[in-house]
Amino acid sequence: MTKFERLKKRSQFLHDLRAFFYERAVIEVDTPILSQAATPDLHLRSLRTTLQIPGEGLKDYYLHTSPEYPMKRLLCEGVEDCFYLGKVFRDSDLSPRHQIEFSMLEWYRLGFDLQQLIDEVVALIQARLSGSETLCDDVEQLTYRETFTKYAQIDDICSATAANCREVLLIHKVPEIVGVELDDKVLWEQLVLTEVIEPQLGKSGICVINDFPARDAALARVSTDNPQCAQRFEVFVKGMELANGYYELADANEYRQRFEASLAMRKEQGLPPVVLDENLLADLEQKGLPDCSGVALGVDRLFALQQGLEDISEGIAFGIKDA
Repeated sequence: MTKFERLKKRSQFLHDLRAFFYERAVIEVDTPILSQAATPDLHLRSLRTTLQIPGEGLKDYYLHTSPEYPMKRLLCEGVEDCFYLGKVFRDSDLSPRHQIEFSMLEWYRLGFDLQQLIDEVVALIQARLSGSETLCDDVEQLTYRETFTKYAQIDDICSATAANCREVLLIHKVPEIVGVELDDKVLWEQLVLTEVIEPQLGKSGICVINDFPARDAALARVSTDNPQCAQRFEVFVKGMELANGYYELADANEYRQRFEASLAMRKEQGLPPVVLDENLLADLEQKGLPDCSGVALGVDRLFALQQGLEDISEGIAFGIKDA
């Protein structure tokens, strides 16, 4: 297949994604790529640039890692169901599954609980993978705990020890990992998840993981029925994460507390501080976020699965090294 032929297929793919939402009366919003603030998330690195602002001189701005913050501000202002389809930027990630500049689909549904949003994500993925070589008819939905039981043979990850996790890595012949404290249970648990469990997920269909630990809530609500669990899910196909969704946190004070906790962890790990989005925090406090669920999906990954590509750079016009 020539590059032009593949780009034509990508054009149709993007058209079909938009049509999925237009048919459901979900509007497209075009949010800023540049912002005076950045995400404090420990695992995301924002690209920074300097702008010459007339009357103000040089000012630092960040390229967004997702459209989440401005979309939530729009929801606070009364915008209803909406989606964004466009570019986002995350520094340092470059592999067959990562590009520093990539395409993201993010959407928010008012009044949806987490299961309703999961069902919609599954429907979208099935629609786009229908007719491809990637199997997507079967849907497996497991809790975070159940994934460890089924794919890592750890009956209860909550009571398991760091030593239990290291033993699983050894059994699965994961190369020796150095630089991790022997009793750092959280990190060894994460390594079991990424190195042992995730490659096995969605081999014969779509796999949905929900009920993540509350410590990994990010900006999801913590379950009122089980305070140890966050109302968050991830979707995998062929061992690749495609989507990450939340029943959205709405409490403005809790947002600030989580942001400041992330800043503290960044400082502990020697990462540079970032400017918090005070505009978002003000809108959350003064106007309020409506009851909603939201999700972000990797467009380039889904297109690669549809086309049977091994590297997402094969499905875009130019990868970062060719730009």
